[in-house]
Amino acid sequence: MRRVDWMLSAYGVVVAAVGLTRLSFPGAGMVVVAHLALPLLAWLSTHTTETSTGRFLRAYYPVLLLIGLYSALDVLNRFGAVHVWDAPIMRLEAMLFGGQPAREWWRNAPSVFWSTLLHAVYFSYYLIVPLPILVFAARQRGEAIERYLDGLIATFLLCYVTYLLFPVAGPYYEFVRPTGEFVANGPARLVYATLDRGSAYGAAFPSSHVAATVAATVGAWRGSRRLGMILAVPTALLAVGVVYCQMHYAIDSVAGL
Repeated sequence: MRRVDWMLSAYGVVVAAVGLTRLSFPGAGMVVVAHLALPLLAWLSTHTTETSTGRFLRAYYPVLLLIGLYSALDVLNRFGAVHVWDAPIMRLEAMLFGGQPAREWWRNAPSVFWSTLLHAVYFSYYLIVPLPILVFAARQRGEAIERYLDGLIATFLLCYVTYLLFPVAGPYYEFVRPTGEFVANGPARLVYATLDRGSAYGAAFPSSHVAATVAATVGAWRGSRRLGMILAVPTALLAVGVVYCQMHYAIDSVAGL
């Protein structure tokens, strides 16, 4: 099996073990069963047919699984049922930054321009992560795709395990959300609509948005320096934007780097 197959197999076992301690949560049993099946799925991926469909599934099934794996976190980190570590994170935040940047920054320096730009950059995460795959696929660079996915999947899985073992709700849940003109723009509305449908409780530290875009940029750079340089700009803005737009603590963003 490939490195990514072993990573997914190990992740499935770890999450299933955690899930066994939370079987009283609705849906936890199904999550355990699904994650115990990951090693089998990884093994089966190495025995797909040599058709175009088989090669596609073997190459990209880890990416296709990510949404389901993320959704499972919300089942195992049930709102109000697990202890979250926001209090010590906020104390550390205050010690390092003299306050709570995520709560205070946008209030002290509200800007419709920066809100629009940084919410747009925040949403660009959903474009940045798959972009190198599309570019490398168009250039028929299978080895670059495999190397890219190794780094990207490892980053996501490390974040997901951290969310299970050290859940932090984050400013999106802990603070009163921004209102008024600050969020009266298209990108902000799009971001909040997306989060309302797909955010996972306890998934703040480290910021997977920051971690994944950094991994995407580094992975893109390894395959194409020009592409890596292009992605570096929105990645840097995103690391700032998750704090300014009150999605993550500053520590979450730094940890994602």
